Amino acid sequence: MNEYVLLMTMAISFLITVLISPVFIPFLRRLKFGQSIREEGPKSHMKKTGTPTMGGVMILISVAVTTLIMIGKFNPNPFSFQILLLLTVLLGFGLLGFLDDFIKVALKRNLGLTSKQKMAGQILISLVFYFILRANDFPTYIQIPGTNVQWELGWGYALLIIFMLVGSSNAVNLTDGLDGLLAGTAAIAFGAFGILAWYGFTQFEVTIFSLAVVGALLGFLVFNAHPAKVFMGDTGSLALGGAIGAIAILTKMEILLIIIGGVFVLETLSVIIQVISFKTTGKRVFKMSPLHHHYELIGWSEWRVVTTFWLVGLVFAALGIYIEVWSY
Repeated sequence: MNEYVLLMTMAISFLITVLISPVFIPFLRRLKFGQSIREEGPKSHMKKTGTPTMGGVMILISVAVTTLIMIGKFNPNPFSFQILLLLTVLLGFGLLGFLDDFIKVALKRNLGLTSKQKMAGQILISLVFYFILRANDFPTYIQIPGTNVQWELGWGYALLIIFMLVGSSNAVNLTDGLDGLLAGTAAIAFGAFGILAWYGFTQFEVTIFSLAVVGALLGFLVFNAHPAKVFMGDTGSLALGGAIGAIAILTKMEILLIIIGGVFVLETLSVIIQVISFKTTGKRVFKMSPLHHHYELIGWSEWRVVTTFWLVGLVFAALGIYIEVWSY
């Protein structure tokens, strides 16, 4: 697989997203699928009320179509078990997010799915993922990045998969709070995994899928960068989080996800720290969590926060690539 194929994958996915957005965004607006803004959030966000959400549907369509087109070009059977797994997770978590968004914007129930309903759906999809892996004799060890040290987990690997898919989907979901923040940081993280899958493991399917996501996210950024004309909603964020966890598992880079997805980890830790601190001491460590809101409330502009987090994401991605490539 040469660089031409990689560029074509991103270009096709980018174009699909850019071409369908001018049709899909007005459609969402006509359906009155507008974003509700939390009253306890930064006051500057109130002007975003009514901005069309559920734009993640465009990302899912673009990724699925591009992946099948590009893999079908080289393989008469595009539904290998890896593609089946990746699309199952992407569309499964996307459907879960779609239900959550639909309940919020169409049925006007601000909380969407309950936390128990969402967790049950995430665990169910994770178990389906695990059993497909087991049926294909997928190895159940994890390896320390940059070393030859391996730990065999056996049936414990099922717990790891549940933890990774549920954890990554929720962590990525928490990061989706500012115009372009998640689209940019996720594009960087998926790009890093795409490079590693291509460079180190020659995993064609994973590379194509990862770069299809990058192209779709860059296309989405055309309409999601500040000031955003559309939000991806949980439809997009849950799907992206589950997908990046699945990629880390399929490439046997489970631990490296913590580094490449460092921005998502920091956002999640800020929420955990805030909750623990407030419940134990009654004091807040951050002005508001997740972390991106803290920087807004200390006076940073939204665009400054977003670009800074993109830069941090690039540093984490470069570090992850360096660690994995250095180990060869």
